[in-house]
Amino acid sequence: MKHCYPNRLKLAGIKTVLALLAILSLLGYPVQADNYPPTVGKMRGFVLLKEPVAAPETPFFDESDAVRHFSDFGDQVLLVNFWATWCAPCVREMPDLDRLQADMGGPDFQVITINQDIKGAAIAGPFLRDRLGLENLTLFIDKKMKLGRAFKVRGLPTTFLLDRQHRVIGSYAGPADWASEDAKTLIQHVIDSSR
Repeated sequence: MKHCYPNRLKLAGIKTVLALLAILSLLGYPVQADNYPPTVGKMRGFVLLKEPVAAPETPFFDESDAVRHFSDFGDQVLLVNFWATWCAPCVREMPDLDRLQADMGGPDFQVITINQDIKGAAIAGPFLRDRLGLENLTLFIDKKMKLGRAFKVRGLPTTFLLDRQHRVIGSYAGPADWASEDAKTLIQHVIDSSR
């Protein structure tokens, strides 16, 4: 008789979990972790959207002032980071973004760093190369902040993860450890699931 109560409690707990999963499924929430990108560990602050949404088509510029669009990157998964030279948290995370690009950049993935400084490439280019000594990031500019407004960026740094169709699947507000294994696992999941 001693063990009857704990067993009933255990059975009640299992029934509760199953009922909760059924309700979430009916509401359209994913109930299988395999289908959902992992946001654990150092990526706990990454906010996933329930459904991916198309990224804004607002143009931005490269360092030579040529107009660029996300479509220029084919079917690569993109990590789009908005930053500025005057933003201390941005400066702290730039080396991590540089390492992430070195480790994962290629035909399936690219880090897109979009500078928000009013003086654009004139200040941001030397800052990345000379002051921070970063070698793997390509500089992009949004000095009138049109793309930042289109993404509804409220503070810097803010980073968005885009799938192969360049739909936003989620974002991270504030600095993150982008060189971490947790970040790489999240990104690799998006690369693999959108092939």
